[in-house]
Amino acid sequence: MNPILLKEPVKRAEKSIKDFNPNLKVIVLEQTARTANDAATALGCRVGAIVKSLLFKTGKNFVLCLISGDKRCSLNKLKKILNENDVSMANPEDVKRVTGYTIGGVSPVGHLINTKIYIDENLKNFDSIYAAAGHPNAVFQIDFENLKALTSGETKQITV
Repeated sequence: MNPILLKEPVKRAEKSIKDFNPNLKVIVLEQTARTANDAATALGCRVGAIVKSLLFKTGKNFVLCLISGDKRCSLNKLKKILNENDVSMANPEDVKRVTGYTIGGVSPVGHLINTKIYIDENLKNFDSIYAAAGHPNAVFQIDFENLKALTSGETKQITV
């Protein structure tokens, strides 16, 4: 068995994924998938089919935005949706504390603290999408509707 699959964050992500659908599998990549471009190259898919999991801080709260790999999250759109003036990217320590994952391997599921999730509507444009599974070399494949169901995320227009 690949040692990456034995790491606690990957096992936590995998448990959430398999509890949802036992047929979903964690894919371990030879090359890193730390960035959307890296992941797309490793998987041989379009960059837009890669799910970027970005954690934002809003006052005392956090929101996880699942963004199509070829887009950028719009802080202005996020501020309007949240009705907050103070929205910023979470720092690496907060990302680790809230999600239990390090940047580059943040899974959309299996977080340590329950967090509101918004899903970029651009991800609907792909039959299959790939999201991190707790490690920069671990991903899983899913479709948009199942990602929505898995994360209980709300679809939003949050990109530039």
